[in-house]
Amino acid sequence: MIGIITGSGLYGLSGLERAESTIVDTPYGKTGISSGLLAGNEIAFVARHGDNHEYLPNTVNYRSNIYALKEAGARAIVATSVMGVLDRSLDLARAILFDDLYFPENRLPGGELCTFFTEPGQPGRGHYMFGSPFSSTMRQVAMEVARSIGAPIVEGGVYGHVHGPRFNSRVEIGRLQSLGVTAISQTCGPETVLAGELEIPYLLIGFGVDYANGVSDEPTPIDVLDGNLNLSAQIMPRLLQGITARLSDRPIPFEGFVYRFE
Repeated sequence: MIGIITGSGLYGLSGLERAESTIVDTPYGKTGISSGLLAGNEIAFVARHGDNHEYLPNTVNYRSNIYALKEAGARAIVATSVMGVLDRSLDLARAILFDDLYFPENRLPGGELCTFFTEPGQPGRGHYMFGSPFSSTMRQVAMEVARSIGAPIVEGGVYGHVHGPRFNSRVEIGRLQSLGVTAISQTCGPETVLAGELEIPYLLIGFGVDYANGVSDEPTPIDVLDGNLNLSAQIMPRLLQGITARLSDRPIPFEGFVYRFE
C-alpha cells in the first residue's frame, strides 16, 4: 500500500475506486483516511487540510497523519504541495521533485520539537539520520511518469519549510534564497521528518504556483496564481496515478537510518 498526502486545491483523488473513509485513532489524535484503489493499486489517502481546507498549516496534526498512514499499512508516502518559488530562473507551473530539505527549526506549529520521541526511555527512540530525506527511488519513478504524460518537471531542489499561516517578508525570502532554497510551503517539513522517524520512504512533489515575496519585480497576478492552482489539480492526480502504478511491485528501500536505543 502507498500512502498519499495532498495539499491545497486537491482535497480528493479522482479515479479512487472502492473508496472507504475511516477515522483512525492514534496516540496523537484522530486522522481521516480514505482507502481504495487508484489505477488498480491500493492506497491510503489523507487530505492534510481536510475536505474544505478546515486546517490551516498551523492546525494540521502532522504526527497523527503520519502515524495513521503507518497504521494503515503504508510502505511509502507520496506527498504533494503547492509552492512559492524562490528561484527566479525557474518557470512556474512545474512539478518540483526535491532532493534536500531546509527545516532548521525542526518544530511543530505549537512550538514542540518535531519528533515522535518525546519521553525518556521511550521504546524505539533514536536519531534520524539521512543523506537526503526524500526517496531517490520514488523520485526516479516520478520523473519517468512526468515524462510519459508530458508534465514539465524540475529535477531536484531544496524544499524550504516556513511556518504559517502568514506569508513571508521580502527579507525573509532573501535569506532563504541566499541559502539555496528552491521553493517553500508551510506543511511538509514535519511530514518529512516524522515519516523518517517511522522509516517510511517519503517523496515530496511541489508545484510552483507563484513567486515568493520579492523574487520577481511584480507580484504574481492573482489570475496566474489561480490558473496554476487549477493546473496543479489536473496534473497532480495523473502523476499520483502513474507513480502508484509503477511502485505497485517495486521495492522501495528506506534510504535513511534511525539510530535507536532499545
